[in-house]
Amino acid sequence: MKKKLRSEEHSIKKNLTQALNLPQDVTLGASLVTITGKNEVFIENYKGIIEYDTDYIKLSTKQGIIELRGKRFLINYLTDDEMKITGRISNINFM
Repeated sequence: MKKKLRSEEHSIKKNLTQALNLPQDVTLGASLVTITGKNEVFIENYKGIIEYDTDYIKLSTKQGIIELRGKRFLINYLTDDEMKITGRISNINFM
């Protein structure tokens, strides 16, 4: 019952967000990924780090998984809901 209510609530929020043309990262907690060239990425609204290595980072988000592949990754800063990653980014997957 609770799962159905959450699903309906999410659906209402999503429809309202689209109708009012509001940003999903603010209203729905959607992840916001900002890529600067091939060497820097900012990620907001993530839930947690699943896996971290110098050439692979896997993050959990409300919408699924974000995978980063590359070389010499370094997490420059990290808070509860945002992080900055530098290194040579070769691939970003949203799963």
